[in-house]
Amino acid sequence: MENIKWFKNAKYGLMVHFGLYSLLEGSYKGKKSKSYAEWIQSSLEIPVSETERLASIFNPIYFDAEEWVLFAKECGMEYIVITSKHHEGFALFKSEADSFNCYDSSPFKRDIIGELAGACKKHGLKLGLYYSQDLDWHEENGGGYKSEPVGCAGVSWDNSWDFPNKDKKDFNITFNNKILPQIKEIMTKYGDICLVWFDMPMTLTAEQSEQIYQTVKKYQPNCLVNSRLGNGKYDYVSLGDNEIPDTVSIIDGVNVDYNDIEGFKPSPYGLYESACTLNDSWGYTSLDNNWKSAEQIYENKKKLNALGINYLINIGPDHLGRFPLQATNILREVKRLEEQEYEAK
Repeated sequence: MENIKWFKNAKYGLMVHFGLYSLLEGSYKGKKSKSYAEWIQSSLEIPVSETERLASIFNPIYFDAEEWVLFAKECGMEYIVITSKHHEGFALFKSEADSFNCYDSSPFKRDIIGELAGACKKHGLKLGLYYSQDLDWHEENGGGYKSEPVGCAGVSWDNSWDFPNKDKKDFNITFNNKILPQIKEIMTKYGDICLVWFDMPMTLTAEQSEQIYQTVKKYQPNCLVNSRLGNGKYDYVSLGDNEIPDTVSIIDGVNVDYNDIEGFKPSPYGLYESACTLNDSWGYTSLDNNWKSAEQIYENKKKLNALGINYLINIGPDHLGRFPLQATNILREVKRLEEQEYEAK
């Protein structure tokens, strides 16, 4: 199958975490978020009323889809994956299913996913979409309320600060009214989608994971589904955050305890990907300058690719839609190091 062959040969992609959290830059009312700035709503218990206020001023006037796409191509990347909706519940596309999105709830009045899809098609870059299919802090019935917040980037997986009564929560409501309809939207409105990057499966039943998987395949038969959909429905394995395995045993299945890989089973098609950050956060924060060196990123890329694992490296744009200069400098230097090594051979 061409999509499997493409993924195996892709090797390198760009992930983009962008949303309302980008406006806060890692702090809120004098308090710093935990390391993952995109989890700030949960870590600092920011009410929905405040995220709706953020939506009312979300206006990334320097967002330029072509600039993003051309940068990814300049760096030698084969695909881009963007957060079409993260856990805060704010969609970066015009959604008929829910008005909490960048077109209907913000002064921006543009469809970010639509513009990115157009730029990808124009310049020959594959488009993948991240979608939070379980957690949704904008919704009283968003998922996560059945799980304890051990290791959580926030105070709880669900929105327990606005909606504390777990006994009244029913994930089926959010699933049927928002999540499944929005997945249909992103699979039907933006042309070919190479992969869909789900995350944090906690509340989904096996039937709901199957429903999502079949919805993706109905509208995008060649779209690959990652292993974070949940309940064993996937085409390729997403390793743990920033996971750089030491040996090829992950691929060969020799003496491997897959519980060490966040409980994931081997990929049925031998497809693997590791999503990694350039600093400590996925979303933009002005407080995190713990940037990895270009040399380290390049060595990670070589190591992963040698193991048959795609390297999906993340950038968190600021609230104006700009890639941080430190991030672009690092990735341009990675490309220079790669070209230098190639010329030396």
